[in-house]
Amino acid sequence: MTDTDALRRILTHYERVAIVGLSAEPSKPSNQVARYLLDKGFEVIPVNPKYDEVLGRRCYPDLNAIPTSVDIVDLFQRSERVPPFVEAAIDIGAKVIWMQLDIEHDESAEKARAAGLEVVMDRCIKIEYARLFDNADTAGVDTGAI
Repeated sequence: MTDTDALRRILTHYERVAIVGLSAEPSKPSNQVARYLLDKGFEVIPVNPKYDEVLGRRCYPDLNAIPTSVDIVDLFQRSERVPPFVEAAIDIGAKVIWMQLDIEHDESAEKARAAGLEVVMDRCIKIEYARLFDNADTAGVDTGAI
């Protein structure tokens, strides 16, 4: 999806984001993205079987363990690992699959769309939010930082 209006709608309409592969390490892109989203008022749900807690929030081992509804499933996973996460996102009733930079999986995207989910591939949710709503110079977009 490259439609600016659709990206803007997704980022204003949905607020609960499950970040699959969220690292507790502050230098990792997933952690930086999560902190940015928290600063912007999103509810971030960490998903990573390695941790009990990330950024002061309970961390879940998988999407199916999350006890609340999820709007956006943000994937920090290699492309070849995407299919089971898309299946789980469909199972839990997520609204959007968001695959971070350099992550694409056409078959899974097609399956998600057929199940009624919106799909964003090869885009950083932080960069897109900053591009659409923040001053790009202060949001890290021009620096090359995620």
